[in-house]
Parts: sequence; structure tokens; C-alpha cells
Amino acid sequence: MPTFKKILFNLFAWSIVLAVAFPLFWMLVTSVKPGFELFRRPPTILPETWTFEHYWKLLSETNFLIYFRNSIILSTATTLVVVAVATLGAFSLVRFKYRGRESLAFLVLFTYLLPSVVLIIPLYLLLVGLGVSNTIFSLVIAYTTFALPYALWLLRSFMAGIPEDLESAALCDGATRMGAFRDVILPQLLPGIISTALFTFILSWNEYLYALVLVNSDASRPLTTGVMNMLISSFNIEWSLLMAASVMMSVPLIIVFAFLQSYLTRGFGAGGVKG
Repeated sequence: MPTFKKILFNLFAWSIVLAVAFPLFWMLVTSVKPGFELFRRPPTILPETWTFEHYWKLLSETNFLIYFRNSIILSTATTLVVVAVATLGAFSLVRFKYRGRESLAFLVLFTYLLPSVVLIIPLYLLLVGLGVSNTIFSLVIAYTTFALPYALWLLRSFMAGIPEDLESAALCDGATRMGAFRDVILPQLLPGIISTALFTFILSWNEYLYALVLVNSDASRPLTTGVMNMLISSFNIEWSLLMAASVMMSVPLIIVFAFLQSYLTRGFGAGGVKG
């Protein structure tokens, strides 16, 4: 009976995996199918003729590389800003005692619960007033507004799990407050920082609404709005190019997650070990 339950559980688990993975598989297969095979009836799972012409056309005849560069700059800059500010903010909320500290923490969480669309008009007016509208920098500011509250709350939880005795011992040994933060707190906080960075990067990479409203120049568009504007119109959808673009848009996220996953699993127990 236990064996039957195990087999049943494995079948259920693999069914879920296949259901989730099939759209990704179909996207990859469609991107290497010739155009005349896309609408063949009945459809074929694997292409009869494999081709990479869609990737070549995407890279050589469109602005995909410009959008790709913009997304890399945008997501990286947003991640650096959010992680830096959230780390220092979490340190303040956990280690320093001042009036209204808990109220401030809940206020930060409350701002994350606000719908993103509520902030678009105030943000747009602010960016126009600052003279940075329709630029990548304007999107960095906009993305920080909704990524920072969650990142700060997440790092606050990680920071609260670090024993104060470690920091006190460093201060007793002559370390400064910033020295103890750099040498004691940051190594213990590394799993939380990596988790926050991963969340922020994915959020920035996939964001669509703010990029659609705040940027209308090809020189500053990220991938999400650039690909839509380039390949989707009221009369036609370039399915082959769209699937090729979707595959290439997924590659950075897969690489980032694969690279950071080892650090995440290796750092899960780091906070409970005192060197």
C-alpha cells in the first residue's frame, strides 16, 4: 500500500510538472518551426524541418537587441538600488529603537498592497517635473516604488533572525557599527539579500504596465513593451518571431536563477552557525 501511494503521488507530481512545462516546450518548438508549419492541421508536436531563421531575423532586422539591452540595464539597476536601500532600511528597523518603528514597518507593507495602477499618474507627474520622463532612469524610479516595500519587509524578517549577540561581540572587540554591519551582519544576511535580489530582478524584467505608460521611445523601451509593439498589431501577430523572442527573454531569468540557486541552498543554514 505505501508503494501504491508513492507511485500515485509521483504520477500526480509529474502530471503537474508536465502541465507547467508543456507551454514552455511548445514555445521552444514553435520558435524553430518554419512559418508554413505553424497552422498545419493537424498540428505536429515536433517540426518536420528545423530552422533558426526566426532568431536570425529577430536579431538582425528588429530592435530586439536594443530592448534586450534596456531590460538588462533596467533590471540590474533596479535590483542594486532596491537591495542597497532595503538592506540598510531593514537594519534600521530591526537594530535601532525609535518611536514609531513598528508603525513605519507596517506602513511600508501597506504601500506594497496598493494597486500599481494607483501610482501611475502621480509617478508620471513627478518624473515629468524632475525632467527624467521617457527614460530608463524613470523606470528605475518607478520599479523601485513597488519593489522596495516588499524587499524591505522580506529583509526585515531575515534581519530579525540574526542574533544580536554576534553584533554585540564584534562591537566589544572594537569594531565600529558599520564595521560590524559589514563583517558580521551582511554575511549572515546573504541568503536574504540573494532572495530579494532574485525577486526584484524577475519583477523588473517582467513588468509591463509601468513600461507601457511611462516610456514611448524605442531607445528606452524594455523587452516587455518593445516586443509587443514590434510583433503584435491589430491585424497581425508574428507568431514565429514572438516565440523566438519569448525564448530569448526567458534565457536571462533561467541563467540568473540557476546561478543564484546554489547560493540560496548553501546559505539556508548560515544564520544558525556561529563561527
